[in-house]
Amino acid sequence: MVDAADLVVQGKGKFEELMVCSHEIAASTAQLVAASKVKADKDSTNLVKLQQASRSVNQATAGVVASTKSGKSQIEEKDTMDFSSMTLTQIKRQEMDSQVRVLELENQLQKERQRLGDLRKKHYELAGVAEGWGDGTE
Repeated sequence: MVDAADLVVQGKGKFEELMVCSHEIAASTAQLVAASKVKADKDSTNLVKLQQASRSVNQATAGVVASTKSGKSQIEEKDTMDFSSMTLTQIKRQEMDSQVRVLELENQLQKERQRLGDLRKKHYELAGVAEGWGDGTE
């Protein structure tokens, strides 16, 4: 996450990468707490401390995501287009170009969602094998 934040600050990274890192940290922390609840005594003081730390991590990552979204929107506000000097034909051409770009991005998004689903499926399969749930060929 620190590397992603450094890249964003330098203008070389993407805000989305920073948000994904924050979500992954929160998810990993939740998994750690869940696994600890299974193995620890329910009256364990260490478990209580871990749960408190988990809440702090969630608050911190939520703050990072909120700050990232805010920073991103401030930068995007500066990049608004000036249509005042454009002719009707130029505006129509820009509109058509924008529609083409939207369709391209929607197609890319659909493909990337499929890829993400395939990656998650494989991850779950490998995690199951590592935990002894099966041999991975089911």
